[in-house]
Amino acid sequence: MTADKQIESKLSSTEENKENMQEGGLGLEILQIIKESQQQHGLRHGDYQRYRGYCSRRLRRLRKTLGFKMGNRHKFVGKKITVEILSDSRYLLLVLMEAERAWSYAMQLKQEANTEPRKKFHLLARLRKAAKHSEKLEKLCESPRVDAKTKLEAQAYTAYLTGMVHFELQEWKLAMEAFNKCKTIYEKLASAFTEELAVLYRQRVDEISPNIRYCAYNIGDQNAINDLMQMRLTGGGGGMMAEKLETLITQARTKQAAMMSEVEWRGRTVPVKIDKARIFLLGLADNEAAIAQVSLLTHKLCRSGVSVTQAVNEETKEHLYETLLAECRDTIQAVREELKSEAKQRERSSDNESGKVSNLQFLHSYLTYIKLCTLVKRNESMAHTLQAKLKETGADENKRGPRPQDLIRLYDIILQSLAELSTLQGLEDDHTFQKEVSLKTLVYKAYRCFFIAQSYVLVKKWSEALVLYERVLKYAKEVQSKSKSLNNSLKDLPDVQELIAEVSAEKYSLQAAAILDTDEAPEEISQQQVKDNTPLCEHLDNFHLDKTLVGKHPNLVQFPPEFQPIPCKPLFFDLALNHVAFPPLDDKVEQKGKGGLTGYIKGIFGFGS
Repeated sequence: MTADKQIESKLSSTEENKENMQEGGLGLEILQIIKESQQQHGLRHGDYQRYRGYCSRRLRRLRKTLGFKMGNRHKFVGKKITVEILSDSRYLLLVLMEAERAWSYAMQLKQEANTEPRKKFHLLARLRKAAKHSEKLEKLCESPRVDAKTKLEAQAYTAYLTGMVHFELQEWKLAMEAFNKCKTIYEKLASAFTEELAVLYRQRVDEISPNIRYCAYNIGDQNAINDLMQMRLTGGGGGMMAEKLETLITQARTKQAAMMSEVEWRGRTVPVKIDKARIFLLGLADNEAAIAQVSLLTHKLCRSGVSVTQAVNEETKEHLYETLLAECRDTIQAVREELKSEAKQRERSSDNESGKVSNLQFLHSYLTYIKLCTLVKRNESMAHTLQAKLKETGADENKRGPRPQDLIRLYDIILQSLAELSTLQGLEDDHTFQKEVSLKTLVYKAYRCFFIAQSYVLVKKWSEALVLYERVLKYAKEVQSKSKSLNNSLKDLPDVQELIAEVSAEKYSLQAAAILDTDEAPEEISQQQVKDNTPLCEHLDNFHLDKTLVGKHPNLVQFPPEFQPIPCKPLFFDLALNHVAFPPLDDKVEQKGKGGLTGYIKGIFGFGS
C-alpha cells in the first residue's frame, strides 16, 4: 500500500494541473516506478508471484479510479486505450502495469521451468505478451501530449522486453541489438538528469551489460568470455543471467581442464583425475587475482577517504570469498565420494598399504588447505575492516560501531582454522609446514590477546588488561625470534612490529587511566553509598544525600518487615509418674462376703446395709 500511495502522489500533480498540460505534457517515471514497486512487493527476495499479485490489484484500482472498467461481473466488454482518451498519465500507468504483470508471470514460470520443462512454452507466451504491452505503451507515448523523457523511457523499456524475448529464443543477434538500444537510451538519460535518477539508469545499464556480452559470445566474439568471467566474479549478471553464466564458464574451464592432468604441492606431484577438481584448480588463480585486485583498490580508496566506494568494494571482496569457498566445498565433497569408493576397493584387495597417504587423500588435503587458507584470509580481511571502524568509533564517541569482542570472535575462527591445518593427512612429518603453522598461530594469538586486553580496558579492569598486554609482547617477541628461519612465511601475515609499538603506547595510556581512576575512587564509593538500598531507619546516624527520599517512593522502612525469632510456649512432661510407688489400698476396698441365698434376700430388702 505504501508504493501505491507514492505512485498516486507522483501522479496527483498531473491530475490537478490539467490546464498546464500543453506546456509540460503528460509524464511518467517508468523506471523509477517499476523499480520501487518491485523492491517493495517481493522482488527483493525473488518472489515474482507476489509482485504479479500486486500488479493485478493495482490494475483493478486504476481501472476503478479512472472509470475504465471492462464490463461488469456478468459480461466482459473489452476496451482499448487510445491517444484520444489520453488525458491522464494514469492511463500510461495502466498499460505499464499490464506489461509488468505479464513479465513477472514469465519470470515466475522461468523459476518453475527448472523442474517442469513444459512451462518454458508458457514462459515465452507471457514474455511476448509483455513485449506487446510495452509496444502499446511506446505508441501511446508518441502522442504530442507526452513529454520527451517519458517517450525515451518507453522506448528503452520496449527495447528491454523485446531483447528478453529474443534472448529466451536464443536469437542472439536480435537480442544484442535490442539490448544495445536500451543501453544507449539509459546512458543518455543518465547524463541528462539529476544524480538520483542517474543512479537508477546506471543500475539498469549494469543489469543489461552481462546479457550483451553473453550474446556477443554466442555470436562468435571469443574475447567476451573474459569479461563474463570477471563480471561473474564481481557479482554481476544476476537474475536470468546467473545460471547461463555458470554454465558458460564451466564449459570454458572444462575445455581447459582436459589439458590438466596433475598438480604439484609441498614437493609432491599428484594426478588430478576428477573433472570437478580440475575445473576448480584452473579457476583458483582467476579467483585469487580478482580478490587481490579488489583488495588493492580498497586499500587505495581507504587512503583517499572515499567511504561509499570502499564499502562497495568490501562487499565485492566478501562475495568473491564466498564464491571461492562454495566452489571449494563442492570440490572437496566430490573428492570425498571418490575416497569412499577407493576405501572400499582397498578393503577388497589383499595388498593393503598402511601408513602411506594415497594420491587422492593428498589431493583432499590440498583442497582442504586451500579452503582453510581462504577462511583465514577472509576473516583477516573482515578483522582489518572492523579495526578501521573501531578506530573511527574511538575518535567519535557519539558514533556507535563494532566492539573488541567482535574481533576476538574472528581471531578465534582463524586460530581454529590453523589448528585444523596442522592435522592434515600427509603433512604430519613436514616439519617446515608445521613450523609455518605454529608461527602463524603465534601471530594471531598475539592479536587475539591484544583485543581481549582492549575489552578489559573498556570495563576498567586495569590489572587484567596490563597482564594481557605483557602476554601480547611475549607472543610478539617469540614470533620475531622464530621468524628468522622462516622469512617467506611472514609476507602474508600482519606486521608484528606495528603491534609491539601499539601495545607499548597502550600500556602508557593504561597506566595513566589507572592513576586517574584511583583519584576518582572515593567519589565513586560515595555514589555507590548513595545508591544503596538500605532504608532510612537503619542509617539515621549517617547523613547521605539521597534524592529518592523526597520523591514519590521514599525508602524509609523495610515493608513488610522480616520475621524475627521469639521464644515459644514451654511444654511440660510428667516424667516422674512412671517411677512413683503408690501405697496399698486394700483396707479401703470393700470385700465381698459368702452369704448365699440368705445374703441375697438380705441384699434385696436392705437388711445388710
